[in-house]
Amino acid sequence: MIRERKETEIDRIMEIWLDTNQKAHSFISPRYWEEHFAPVKEMMPKARVYVYEEERSGEILGFVGLSGDYIAGIFVCEKCQSQGVGKQLMDFVKSIKGRLSLHVYRKNKGAVAFYKREGFTVASEEKEESTGEQEYFMVWK
Repeated sequence: MIRERKETEIDRIMEIWLDTNQKAHSFISPRYWEEHFAPVKEMMPKARVYVYEEERSGEILGFVGLSGDYIAGIFVCEKCQSQGVGKQLMDFVKSIKGRLSLHVYRKNKGAVAFYKREGFTVASEEKEESTGEQEYFMVWK
């Protein structure tokens, strides 16, 4: 089931955020994500966050954060990746928005492939200043 997050779920959401970022971005130091943990947690209430909750257990398995039409991030816990959770989250945000955009690191080939399968196209490429990594700006309409 997909629903808006509850305030009490921020710790689980941030646990998924940190673990997924560190594993998906092996080309960036784990310390980078640790240093950004507190600021991201502080910004979380400002975004619309939708969680994927496993109905039987009530466990949060993934989430997507939106700021307007911008996907600030879509994250699925490691044990549930490639099992349709990310697809369901993406289908959900597509159902409530007519246009979506996001940034993704070029080296994160799995995520780039996922977004392309979902109909996103690369609109531009730029260097992200804080990491020095190339990233795509992708759009879906």
